[in-house]
Amino acid sequence: MSVAAEKPAKKTGLHEGEVWDDYLGAPHTYASVGDKISNVVLTTKVPKLWPVMIAVGLLGTMSLMYAVSVLLAKGVGVWGNNVPVGWAFDIINFVWWIGIGHAGTLISAVLLLVKQQWRTSINRFAEAMTLFAVACAGMYPALHVGRPWLAYWLLPYPNTMGLWPQWRSPLMWDVFAVSTYATVSLLFWYVGLIPDLATLRDKAINKPARFIYGFLSLGWRGSTVHWSRYTVAYLLLAGLSTPLVVSVHTIVSFDFSVGITPGWHATIFPPYFVAGAVFAGFAMVLTLGIPLRHVYGLKDLITGRHLDVMAKVMLTTGLVVGYGYLTEIFLAWYSGDHFEWYMMKNRFFGPYAFVFWLLMLCNIAAIQPLWFKPVRQNIIALFVISMFVNFGMWFERFMIIVMSLHRDFLPSSWGMYTPTHVDIAMFAGTIGFFLLLFFLFVRALPMISIMEMREYVSIKRGDKAASADWKPYKPAVDGEPQPVVVPGGAIAGQHREPGVPQ
Repeated sequence: MSVAAEKPAKKTGLHEGEVWDDYLGAPHTYASVGDKISNVVLTTKVPKLWPVMIAVGLLGTMSLMYAVSVLLAKGVGVWGNNVPVGWAFDIINFVWWIGIGHAGTLISAVLLLVKQQWRTSINRFAEAMTLFAVACAGMYPALHVGRPWLAYWLLPYPNTMGLWPQWRSPLMWDVFAVSTYATVSLLFWYVGLIPDLATLRDKAINKPARFIYGFLSLGWRGSTVHWSRYTVAYLLLAGLSTPLVVSVHTIVSFDFSVGITPGWHATIFPPYFVAGAVFAGFAMVLTLGIPLRHVYGLKDLITGRHLDVMAKVMLTTGLVVGYGYLTEIFLAWYSGDHFEWYMMKNRFFGPYAFVFWLLMLCNIAAIQPLWFKPVRQNIIALFVISMFVNFGMWFERFMIIVMSLHRDFLPSSWGMYTPTHVDIAMFAGTIGFFLLLFFLFVRALPMISIMEMREYVSIKRGDKAASADWKPYKPAVDGEPQPVVVPGGAIAGQHREPGVPQ
């Protein structure tokens, strides 16, 4: 891993080149920020990591195609699901991917409304992560219905068969919650991209690239009217997205909590699931962000302070999740319910007890070092802890679903669950598919919002100083556009761009 190359400075104990007290690690201007981010997309050179990750993603996608082909040819019997464990890898992975997708919307929408400036460097790729994670999640329930080509029967449309969705089923609530979440997240992500697409359109030399970015930027010219409408639309979508962060995983938790199966029937599930989703989401943002900033040389835009703040959020949400675990144990004992208490003892000492203790190691013990600043300022330690959390949150979903189902009320119906090779191929395939989409995104679109970073530069330098860098736009003379002189000599010959906020 490239981050291993970072060595701590002798005197301070901090990593060389890291900025831990600011969200901007260099004296950037509007132009330098735009050039640095857009060059990642427009350059013909890619770091060595990129083709490696694309190859890994393609292998995973082939694995996914194999698993889905076998499933469509033979039916869901190729999964390891059976009595008594009727839900297993499909729902475990569905909930895990949905949880990972939560950080993007939280960083983008909630932090935008509460005016947290530290979101600007990480919101774009976190939003993309949300979309790709939801795409991976959506495959599982669609395939689990058995006949995915008839999955549209879940939608309430007029039909001659007189069939209507069963509105009392939480699975139906999932359909609407997840599809609404995906739609609003996609719109929010795309609207935020429009000024940056216009910047890429104006910077691109390649004609097809100019056409594609120009088409996608919807004719953006950066006029006052454009900015006014953009701001209103972006804030409205942020307002729509914010309750969705809470509602989606709350509804996913209802899949379990409205059932009477021991281990599921708990009122703590909605807040516990939401906190777990944010916990898992921030862990994935750190897992992706730490290598990306190093490989693409973005340490001055995604600074150590960003990592420090994300580590604090991860620690906070991890403690809420730990509180949820304690509440489950207490309620199982205090309720006096024989079946609930047996379920809990089965978690501690049953045949799947190793899952429970691995979960405690990854989700509770592993995050405790984050209380200490030197650990939060150690890049390698942060990456390792985030990987622990990724594994731990998957184990949590395994514990809730499989460990509750394999021993319910009747000992005569008890049984064990073992995933098949199709289960494993499909799970590995979705991870590969996610990586493929993510690294294609990194190559095709700006992973950091150019427009919002320019706004932050404006705030850092003061509006007057920042705007003084840019002279009024002058139209082309004899086919040669007029250069803009940037004080301080940061960028020479740079033209005024539509993506610059007015």
